[in-house]
Amino acid sequence: MSRAWKSPVAARDAAPTPVAEQQVLPFAEPVAAVRPLSLTPTPVKRLWFCVWLSQLALETVSGGCSATRECDPRFTHRRSGSHSRVAEHEAPIAVVVEQHGIHRVLQANVAAQAAGIQPGQSSNAALALLPTLLLEERSLLREQQVLEVLASWLERFSSFVSIAGKDILLLEIAGSLRLFGGLKSLRQKISEGLRAQGFSAALAIAPTPLAATWLARAGRRACIQDTQNLAPVLRKLPLDCLRWPTGQRETLTGMGVITVGDCLRLPREGFARRFGAERLLELDRALGHLPDPRDSWRSPERFCADYEMTEEQTDRELLLNICRELLLSHEQFLLSRQLGTQRLCFSFFHLKGVATELRLGSAFADRSATRWLDLLALRFEQLRLPEAVIAVRLRSGLPQALQAETERLCFQHKGGQQQRRYSIAQLAERLIARIGKQSVNSLTMVAEHRPEYAFRAANPLADWSASDLAMQRHVQRPLWMLPEPSLLPADSGYPLHKGCRLTLLEGPERLETGWWDEDGISRDYYTAMNAEGVRFWVFRNRRQTPDWYLHGIFG
Repeated sequence: MSRAWKSPVAARDAAPTPVAEQQVLPFAEPVAAVRPLSLTPTPVKRLWFCVWLSQLALETVSGGCSATRECDPRFTHRRSGSHSRVAEHEAPIAVVVEQHGIHRVLQANVAAQAAGIQPGQSSNAALALLPTLLLEERSLLREQQVLEVLASWLERFSSFVSIAGKDILLLEIAGSLRLFGGLKSLRQKISEGLRAQGFSAALAIAPTPLAATWLARAGRRACIQDTQNLAPVLRKLPLDCLRWPTGQRETLTGMGVITVGDCLRLPREGFARRFGAERLLELDRALGHLPDPRDSWRSPERFCADYEMTEEQTDRELLLNICRELLLSHEQFLLSRQLGTQRLCFSFFHLKGVATELRLGSAFADRSATRWLDLLALRFEQLRLPEAVIAVRLRSGLPQALQAETERLCFQHKGGQQQRRYSIAQLAERLIARIGKQSVNSLTMVAEHRPEYAFRAANPLADWSASDLAMQRHVQRPLWMLPEPSLLPADSGYPLHKGCRLTLLEGPERLETGWWDEDGISRDYYTAMNAEGVRFWVFRNRRQTPDWYLHGIFG
């Protein structure tokens, strides 16, 4: 059940809705004479990158996304026809959509516009102006497929990608800036990648998703990183970029309200009563006064791709080359996800009969197209096709995590013999044989909440069960733990590291255990970060002197 909305106090230029304050959990029952300090992790800065594909309907049908189709498995490959479509890119093309029984032009390319074709014209009027005009009906399904392909491609730049509309893609890029060398470099990579795939996109960056969307629709190549700078820029935007219903925009225009700033100057209570509370909340979200959660899009984890042919084929060499193309796409699909698979299934479709299936299996998960092609070539010689093939489909089995292998060490033997390579396990075996197992140890995890006792030395050749790590799977621990926690200075209650104040990202994670022995702990752990982006694991005692300590550093 939705909660009833209560309108704010009516006042001209009234202050926007304040940001909701996070409830602070105080330290429980501090020792006498120790003043508790309530700390809230510093809010993580968000930065949204908007990609507005204003010509998506036209570029989908005019071959502009051919590069994307070739590199993404969800698009149907075709043996012929795709190159001819690309060659027609300069030919006059228009996309039409049916409105009240009449097909009208939605978008037209440059060649068609030069001949006088404009959006809103009927298809008959357009053909009268240019008889050679190629008309394509809009396909929302095809546009959605293109958006999903681009969203999958954009996942290499951000872990959070959202499909925010029929022509809008949003990325949260605050955590990706250092990885790609800064904001300018990241924006350039995305822009060049879209252009290489044949898309013309309007780009904008802002601290809120709605602000980035409005700026992109307005054609402003803006890059706003601070929420305080949003209002002056958004006030100048026209109402058209908000995509509000036509009736509301016409009413506002009749009142002399033509920009976002004009809306913000109206009395909030009257504005909400006349145009709805949703519009008022939308303005607050765009300015950052209210949270604006978005759904994260995730690309599918299982590969499935078709290769259609314009005519039936019986040439086995040709069919094998088609399978090779599908395997290369399959390899790229798994490579971007760092996955492998043990099963593949090829389906060869016939015009009349049922499809012929060929299944391949591997002893361990792999993604190499060369390896799968070798197995396919052996089976393909024995494959009997009852009739000609019209399409080929490749489906992968369940994806699996690849088993990582350690590097091998090179050793030069005496007498100038050839170098031999040993794995880490082989090196441990040789060291134990030479200096004894008491001198060679490895580490294993222990089911203990106290970080100091959560590991122990173990024989590197002994069997161990993955159940030892059961407790550690759902907690985050740094790779580098200090032998003893290091005392940190503080400034206004916040920890300092080398003179710089740390930013608290996550926490507190409360560890209160060991009460049964003389080494019990009662601590609140936080994940902190310095100005260079290095993350630390710090804690603050709850029942002793409330000092800050550094306990580990994340890799």
